[in-house]
Amino acid sequence: TERVLGRTAAVDVIDPVTDSVLISGGEMIEEVEAEVLENAGIQALLIRSVLTCETQTGVCGKCYGRDLARGTPVNAGEAIGVIAAQSIGEPGTQLTMRTFHIGGTAQVANQSSIEASYDAVVRIENRDVLTDSTDRLVAMGRAMELLLIDANDRERARYRIPYGARLLVDEGDQVAKGDKLAEWDPYTRPIMTERDGLVNYRDLVEGTTMREETDEATGISYWVVVDHRGPKKETELRPRITLRDKKGEVIMLPNDMEARYFLPPDAILSVDDGSEVHAGDVLARIPMASARTRDITGGLPRVAELFEARRPKDHAIIAESDGYVEFGRDYKTKRRIVVRHEDEGVEPTEYLVPKGRHITVQEGDFIRKGEYLLDGNPAPHDILKVQGIEALAAYLVNEIQEVYRLQGVKINDKHIEVIVRQMLQKVEIEDGGETTFLKGEQVDRVELDEVNARDVAEGRKPATASPVLLGITKASLQTRSFISAASFQETTRVLTEAAVVGKADDLIGLKENVIVGRLIPAGTGAHLNELRTIAQQRDEEIEQARPASLPEGEEMEAAAGDD
Repeated sequence: TERVLGRTAAVDVIDPVTDSVLISGGEMIEEVEAEVLENAGIQALLIRSVLTCETQTGVCGKCYGRDLARGTPVNAGEAIGVIAAQSIGEPGTQLTMRTFHIGGTAQVANQSSIEASYDAVVRIENRDVLTDSTDRLVAMGRAMELLLIDANDRERARYRIPYGARLLVDEGDQVAKGDKLAEWDPYTRPIMTERDGLVNYRDLVEGTTMREETDEATGISYWVVVDHRGPKKETELRPRITLRDKKGEVIMLPNDMEARYFLPPDAILSVDDGSEVHAGDVLARIPMASARTRDITGGLPRVAELFEARRPKDHAIIAESDGYVEFGRDYKTKRRIVVRHEDEGVEPTEYLVPKGRHITVQEGDFIRKGEYLLDGNPAPHDILKVQGIEALAAYLVNEIQEVYRLQGVKINDKHIEVIVRQMLQKVEIEDGGETTFLKGEQVDRVELDEVNARDVAEGRKPATASPVLLGITKASLQTRSFISAASFQETTRVLTEAAVVGKADDLIGLKENVIVGRLIPAGTGAHLNELRTIAQQRDEEIEQARPASLPEGEEMEAAAGDD
């Protein structure tokens, strides 16, 4: 409820039990309404956001919500950008001083099970389960979701089931609040078999590609796959496990691929060569990076990385389309992953992955758009390209809040949204249509809308474009106002460019008005601006109402006579 307090509901919020409207669309959620939502057990709702506001210059009051200083709906003319920058920047001064608190390493608590949050019936989407040798249900799909459906056939909760999790319930089961639904080992990721068969080690050579290690705490020894980069002859070794039948033939999987499981470095083998396995059994386990204490980039550097939209060093790779995974020919240091679309006509997508990194998918797996092929922090540009603006906004807001939360600082989401809105002000032209835009050109979203509206009205083909994410420095340099950009960085470059292109500045923002010495269009200045606009309109109306037939000299005399 803290996150929706002071925001505007986008659509009617309906009570799941009584079917009555709790909050109407367009109504501000105050403390009273927030309490109503909490009592009704509402988990999520749609709110209006600065990011999706369609106001051309600035933002409308409904999308912004409450003025956090006064606790009332925001006034027209409030400089929300300045407030947002100050709200994020001020606690940032403390982050610089206090990073050493979490510098180095910290153990991360991991989720290892899910519990039902309501009394409901279980429904499983993309169900792909097997019963292992101990008669337990095991999740074999990577896109499985478990839904809780109430008596009114409404979805009350949705959980993502990780690959290899043990399911304690199945489709159609009735569960009570607090029941455990699934559990998994948070510290390792399993490689599992989909068929019964005999284990056959390939390219697993003792001392070269695998070695024996002993757990100091328990004294149990196990075999670990080793990353080997030996002389030329040995570089062809690709440690893997194949499944064979009694005759020694390689077993085929349901998707017509051979039962071959490639093992990344550090994988712990769970089966011996020649042993018999049952469908759903674990062949090997891959330790997760977060199990070892991971290094946290804390404080200001992380916030700067997110706001500047930099690509993380070992970033995750996100699948751009649904399809089946295949491994292509390897390069010297890279592995090639091909995602082949279900439709034959669609071009397959290729990804190159450094050899040491663990690939989360196996050959022949069906992967959905937006799923990760590689673990790690995703690059914000990839999230925008594959999953869209909403997913990107959610990612940036959550990641930035995470840094401040570790320091015990509370920042309202809307401040981060205001900044992200500015980072998303540009679009890249994909098809110029019959406009003057060129393919690949970056233009302001407002400009594109204006040109397209004009072209559609005149019956011409509009341009299409995709959103572009700019870091805050670049976004500031590329604003529509050249005076504002020149006062920020690279003054000579900005001014020469403006002069060459012959730009005109409409003096809409605060900085450009301060620089030329006018009243800023915020606060009382916004009101004066409004009066000025009204006066201008009246003048124009009077001008138009004058008789056009009078010559100029007579007009002057007539005006003098009127006085």
